[in-house]
Formats: sequence, structure tokens, C-alpha cells
Amino acid sequence: MHAYQFCPQCAAPLALITQSEDGGDKERLRCTACDFTHWNNPTPVLAALIEYEGRILLARNAAWSGNMYALITGFMEAGESPQDGIRREIAEETSLQTDALDLIGVYDFQRMNQVIIAYHAVCRGEVKLSPELVDYRLYAPGDVVCWPAGTGYAVADWLKSRGYTPTFKDFSQKD
Repeated sequence: MHAYQFCPQCAAPLALITQSEDGGDKERLRCTACDFTHWNNPTPVLAALIEYEGRILLARNAAWSGNMYALITGFMEAGESPQDGIRREIAEETSLQTDALDLIGVYDFQRMNQVIIAYHAVCRGEVKLSPELVDYRLYAPGDVVCWPAGTGYAVADWLKSRGYTPTFKDFSQKD
């Protein structure tokens, strides 16, 4: 299933059409009537591993089923740097102020067509969650269990950088 079925410029149907591009032939959704191409490039997503009062803050999104907790994430906005964007997301979602910010790494998340830019953020203040989050938990770094996708790999890399051996949740096993 494609996000677009019709051209946003002329409303003609889009079709998977192969054309020669830099680097060779590439199949993309293209307009059958004009020159529009739907590039479908990955979206940059910002993520924060928040260190708060010496522990790691993980939050649960209101839209998620189950009991999953993860990093604070959000989309960059036009005109802001990744660092300014993650500071904004942290403040919007937790009401915390960021005192220090360091890049953990950049991670591929193809299932969602995203590239995740993950930061370690040292934060202070009183946690007040936005309506999109329903709960948070604080974990000692050695107690964090990583998840085998996107931001879970950022958590693992951060734990390794602090001398911990990360463990990953096995989703093939029932709790």
C-alpha cells in the first residue's frame, strides 16, 4: 500500500514507473500525466535517552497497546537543528529542561521509513507528561532491557558506552 495514489500537482493517477536516475534505474511512484515523482525519502525522527536524577526515563505512549516503555521521540520541525528539536520534544513531552546533550548515533528504522537521530540528554525539573504520554518509569541503567528495533539499538549503544552489557527483549516469548 502506498501513501499516495494520485498526483498532488495534477490529480492524475500515480504508478510505479522505472526511470533512469543518478546511479541507475529506479522504480518509484510517478505521475502518469506530469513530471511529479514521489521520492518517499525517510523522515528524520529525533529520540532522547533521558538521564534524570541518575536514572533513565522511559515513557509509554497513549496510542500504544500493552505495557511498552520507550525513549522520548518526535519529528524535527522546519528551521530547527536536531539538537534544538530534541530539546523542544523533551520539554513538550516531559516538561524537563535539558542541561547536556550528546549524540548517541543515527539509526535506520526502515519499517517506518525513518532515520532516527538519538541523543543522550541529562535533564532536570519536575516530570509532567503531555497528553500523548500516559506513564513513565525510571530505571537504573543496568536494569534497562533494550528492544530489537530503532531506538532500542540506541539504548544498547549508550549502555555499552557506559560499560554495561545490554540485554534485549525476546518478543518471541510470552511474558
